[in-house]
Amino acid sequence: MTEENFFDKKMSRREFLKKAGIGGAGLALGASAASAFFGQATEEARDSFDGDEEIPFYGKHQAGITTPVQKHVYLCILDLASTDKTSIQELFKDWTSYIAKMVEGELVKETEANSFRPPHDTGETVGIKPHRLTVTVGVAGTFLDKLGMSDKKPAALKDLPAFPRDQLREEFTGGDIIIQACSDDAQVSFHAVRNLVRKGRNLVTMKWSQAGFLAIGGRNQTPRNLFGFKDGTVQPDKKDYDNQLWVTDEGWLKGGSYFIIRKIAMYLETWDRTSLHEQEATFGRYKESGAPFGKKNEFDEVDLNLKDENGDPLIPVDSHVRLARESGAQILRRAYSYSDGLDSKTGQFNTGLLFLCFQKDPEQFVTIQKNLGSADKLNEYISHIGSGVFAAFPGVKKGGYLGQKLFE
Repeated sequence: MTEENFFDKKMSRREFLKKAGIGGAGLALGASAASAFFGQATEEARDSFDGDEEIPFYGKHQAGITTPVQKHVYLCILDLASTDKTSIQELFKDWTSYIAKMVEGELVKETEANSFRPPHDTGETVGIKPHRLTVTVGVAGTFLDKLGMSDKKPAALKDLPAFPRDQLREEFTGGDIIIQACSDDAQVSFHAVRNLVRKGRNLVTMKWSQAGFLAIGGRNQTPRNLFGFKDGTVQPDKKDYDNQLWVTDEGWLKGGSYFIIRKIAMYLETWDRTSLHEQEATFGRYKESGAPFGKKNEFDEVDLNLKDENGDPLIPVDSHVRLARESGAQILRRAYSYSDGLDSKTGQFNTGLLFLCFQKDPEQFVTIQKNLGSADKLNEYISHIGSGVFAAFPGVKKGGYLGQKLFE
């Protein structure tokens, strides 16, 4: 069997059982147990396991925003190396074609017969399914300025204000273009960004990038961050997306969303020396269940009026949950953990949270962050070291391309 045929051939249930050591007469689990194993799996779960499930690229909104969160992200921030508007417009057309193919598990372009030329696709995902790949693209205000389109820049597309305790580093702040590639396979996510950057190598340069991961117990379960707490329990209701998430004003960004990123260093060694009581008080939630103080289940409503036996607020006044809730604002979170070996200066883990969020107006995030301010007890264990604000384009219709309304 050729390598191509091997990768194209789907593994049958019988073959899976054999490779898992539970085939034939069911020696390990028994026939009935093996049957139950597969019988409990939904079609969605099997598609996810096989990597067959595809997320449509074309639509009213870009995928990778409200898409159920995937296990891996590869984020890349780019700067323009050219101010030729026509060339950048053509690049976005090419990127559109590339993304539409990659999310279906196809090569970005068929390799030509001349083997003395580099192949069009870098090839590290040949034989690998798309694994729910989504690619989300946005641009910053500086992108419009550099291309002479400042007159099209929305008033909201500007740098975030300085927040208390910020320790932003220039190398992780700003940038002209953002590419977010999410999937359930780390190599698939990297491959997507790699091919887009490669296509624009004469027009863009990489400012910084970050791979991230999540521990997801199930498709509908809230992932946990590296502090061991569930991250992203409270999200806007789908019925309220037009008020909280999507830009509804007429213009090139209608149907898009403002994309804010914050790279947050997490000091695990300090956290790991903190008592469970103190950890839970920092968040205002129970660590194991994710439930807010005074409640039993993760998604129970947060009640800021609850008191303890001494008459003090049950949810501490400096807890992350209370301060965020008191702001009254909402955002859609898609946060990922990262781990980049050791910090050479401290000899400790170089770890943190790649905080990604979408909102109709950046002021929603600003309102929350200002209310957290210096009072947030979580500040003792984290530092915000990177930041950026981008306009995530609206979706693309077949025959169109990313940013079409902006360029035309």
